[in-house]
Amino acid sequence: MRRALLAGVLLAPLLPALPGHAQDGIGELIDNRIVFPASASQGAMVIGKVPAGSTVHYAGRDLRVSGYGSVVFGIGRDEKGPLQVQVRRPDGSSETAAIAVTARDWPLERVDGVPPKTVNPPPAIAERIAREQARVTAARQRDDARTDFTQTFAWPVQGRISGRFGNARVYNGQPGAGHSGMDIAVPAGTPVKAPAAGVVTFADPDLYLTGGTVVLDHGYGISSNFLHLSRIDVKVGDRIEQGQVIAAVGATGRATGPHLHWGMNWFDVRIDPLLVLERGK
Repeated sequence: MRRALLAGVLLAPLLPALPGHAQDGIGELIDNRIVFPASASQGAMVIGKVPAGSTVHYAGRDLRVSGYGSVVFGIGRDEKGPLQVQVRRPDGSSETAAIAVTARDWPLERVDGVPPKTVNPPPAIAERIAREQARVTAARQRDDARTDFTQTFAWPVQGRISGRFGNARVYNGQPGAGHSGMDIAVPAGTPVKAPAAGVVTFADPDLYLTGGTVVLDHGYGISSNFLHLSRIDVKVGDRIEQGQVIAAVGATGRATGPHLHWGMNWFDVRIDPLLVLERGK
């Protein structure tokens, strides 16, 4: 038996390596491939593959790398590209992956009938809005070593898309920023289910603009936010599994009727939930 094992060790280095692979000193295959899409859309979540133990740098950040070599980042609404992802393998070799960015059209959406104070808030309200948004922004900076983002995401509610990510918006006739998420029109009280597993990092029933608000962190800087909720069934720190009810649909904050606003982020970069859903098809 010992003779057979020794023979195997001696013969293994003579076996040809597969493309993109190298062999270590005892014949084990080492996956040195760096795999990213050649192109991706504005608003996309990009998952790439690098050799485990690599250092990856993109957009001024060192990306977290999973034990099996997965990395993730988001492409902003207005990103032009090409993107440059710098990878340094454990063996010291380096490679830069270039990703072309596919531009999208952003139609104009007019939203009338919202409370005037939410469009032109007086100074005291503007200060409150700034404080509240700073709290939400802080919650999005988490970089937990959880790979919940690798799940196939599911719809949190089933309904008509009444507002699309990225579309330029005009509120009561006044231009606003591009829409930060996807609106799904459903009746008030409809249960909201977690589209993927995660940890609750923010929960507040009464923000001025967004009303009942929950942030669910999926790891590696990827998070979902759910706005205008009528009820919140979770608290900060709760571990949530995919499909678990976390809240109920409402029309709180700056809303003209009951709907769920589902937004997604990679840290401070907003990404399109609809594109994330389509990745699983």
